[in-house]
Amino acid sequence: MKITLNRINDNFHFQLKNERGHIVELDSKSEFGGNDLAPSPMELLLMGVAGCSAIDVISILKKQRQQIISYKTEVEGIREQIMDAKPFKIIDVTIFIEGKITAEKALKAAELSFEKYCSVSKTLEPTAKINYKIVLNNIIL
Repeated sequence: MKITLNRINDNFHFQLKNERGHIVELDSKSEFGGNDLAPSPMELLLMGVAGCSAIDVISILKKQRQQIISYKTEVEGIREQIMDAKPFKIIDVTIFIEGKITAEKALKAAELSFEKYCSVSKTLEPTAKINYKIVLNNIIL
């Protein structure tokens, strides 16, 4: 897996491209010298958690013939100061699913994603506590 980064402006606005040609932009907040034109690197990490777990959960539920009408995830990262860095300490994930899905299967799909399959979560796991919950058809499981 290879990523190429190219600088777009005189500050911290970058364009990143993977080997398949897909492009993502990245920037820093204006308070840190950027122009706030794109997500920050830490925001991209949280987006990676949301996307990775969504692919897992949806795949698992589809294999179990569950009917998903809508799917949304909210991810919040809480950071802590460690010397000059500020890594995530806690990542809270809330998955909102609507459809003809049993609570047991929704919970199991999330458990499998976060405990076994999601490479992004597993990468962050040694340094950040990842909590997750499911809201199925407006009911917190």
